[in-house]
Amino acid sequence: MARASEESNRRLLRARDAMDRRYAEPLDVPTLARIAYVSEAHFIRTFRATFGETPNRYLQRRRVERAMFLLRSTERTVTDICMSVGFSSLGTFSRVFRDVVGESPSVYRRRGPLPPAPSCFGMAWLRPSSFGEAAGG
Repeated sequence: MARASEESNRRLLRARDAMDRRYAEPLDVPTLARIAYVSEAHFIRTFRATFGETPNRYLQRRRVERAMFLLRSTERTVTDICMSVGFSSLGTFSRVFRDVVGESPSVYRRRGPLPPAPSCFGMAWLRPSSFGEAAGG
């Protein structure tokens, strides 16, 4: 039984990896189920049980995550970003974005550019350290 479970997980991961790589493409349940080599109903049921959300919701969330980055790191229009991450309707994009992020794409963009990523030195400097803290124990 464990072998069947491992194979099922591999198949689901194959489909989820496809969503991660090809989020901007028109991926639907029949396509994803074929990637996982299972029926559509089985795919939806096992994906939700394994990852805690439906395949559609996972794909929408991945698209919104990419849009969040583009909104704050480029000057592209909201409509252009909407289309480039795989949504075909600005209304649907705005609704889903608000559901996931809690605010509209335009309001999110007004937060300004993303802060620069810290350098390796900066990350090491900011990393918590227990050096010298255990001396008294």
